[in-house]
Amino acid sequence: MTGDRLVIIGAGPTGLGAAHRLRELGCDAWVLLEASDGVGGLARSYLDEAGFTYDIGGHVIFSHYPYVDRLLDGLLGDDHTTIRRSAWIRMRQRHIPYPFQNHFGGLDAPTVYECLRGLVGAHVNAAGSPPRPRHFADWIDATFGDGIARHFMRPYNAKVWATPLHEMAYQWIGERVSVVDVDAALRHVVLGDGDLDWGPNSTFRYPAREGTGYLYTRLARPLTAQIRLHSPVVRVEPERRVVHTADGAARRYGLLLSTMPMDDLVRCCDGAPPHVRAAARRLAATGTHVVGVGLDRPVPSERTWVYYPEPDVPFHRVTLLSNYSPRMTARPDQSLLLAELSVSRHRPVDAGAVVASVLRGMERVGLLRAGERPATTWHCLREKSHPVPTLDRDAALAAIEPWLAGHGISSRGRMGAWRYEIGNMDHALMQGAQWAERALTGGREDVWERN
Repeated sequence: MTGDRLVIIGAGPTGLGAAHRLRELGCDAWVLLEASDGVGGLARSYLDEAGFTYDIGGHVIFSHYPYVDRLLDGLLGDDHTTIRRSAWIRMRQRHIPYPFQNHFGGLDAPTVYECLRGLVGAHVNAAGSPPRPRHFADWIDATFGDGIARHFMRPYNAKVWATPLHEMAYQWIGERVSVVDVDAALRHVVLGDGDLDWGPNSTFRYPAREGTGYLYTRLARPLTAQIRLHSPVVRVEPERRVVHTADGAARRYGLLLSTMPMDDLVRCCDGAPPHVRAAARRLAATGTHVVGVGLDRPVPSERTWVYYPEPDVPFHRVTLLSNYSPRMTARPDQSLLLAELSVSRHRPVDAGAVVASVLRGMERVGLLRAGERPATTWHCLREKSHPVPTLDRDAALAAIEPWLAGHGISSRGRMGAWRYEIGNMDHALMQGAQWAERALTGGREDVWERN
């Protein structure tokens, strides 16, 4: 049995962020255990035999934090592109700018009227003493009115989350959803004004080569000696503070940082009490099928991504990844599209048919020409990609987190913390860095800690 003061599970943004910060602080008493054959986690990239590079979904690189800004500056240097977001929504056989609630004036007159009427009604109701929303579906109706809810917000969110909206909370939303006001909507419909730069990622950077995963291969390079690939954790003994990996190795730890999905972590833990195991079973996740489609021609569009709320299209988003960098394809005259489909127990998807379904959908919406054969396709399934903010999520976390903490275990990161509202890459990197600071100096984890 080996002993390490600090053990990190997972070489995604949070795990690598923690390891990097430990190294910055002069600590080398740590080891990082990664189940797969490479680093990056959900931010990893893949190169296929045809020379196309794929991300696991449409990632953009921006930050809320000066520390992460400096880290990204050092990793990217000048080897990046800078992109102004050009996000669109396709519905009713036309494209309108994102977000819908700021740009629905581009639709047919009856739909515009329904959206405006509902929004005005929601505004009037809010001026009184409306009942508090019970769930996400109520919040959508109360905030946007029936028209916007029915035409976009409900169908789109149902596709993304693959979860009934009445089973979801709404307190997580923050900057994730643009909340429009009546005056802005009127200005858009009457005067044609619209805020194309809403949100924190209106401009973002992207690696010039190798996809998002480039960041994490760079970040991992000086840490390689202490990263153990092909080392899935199969068992944790919290009382003895021992981690076991599939190769039979056992490691003692003083503190353990886990970035694996929290429910999987609890299942690995010997002696977890019944109420903790029951809470972990209540955690819900959505998975994602990612399908890449490479074409032997350029796509005549400068869009960055497009949302698809309508049910006859299988995917909810397509990222035009070759618009991020010309090196995402084997040749500059090619293009690369990346489609995402959510999957859950509420919305099963036939993995064997998903590529064909995506190709048909792309032809239906005009991304592929009739009968066009792609140069290459790529398919990836991540069974847990989005931690769903269900109504009882916070109660479940309140049961699990103290028990883990009492045994020196911290569960952090997108799926480790199980809080979508702090699940962006910058949040994940900061969670790792702040865990490292707390482990060594007692600093605060203010990204992870609830206000």
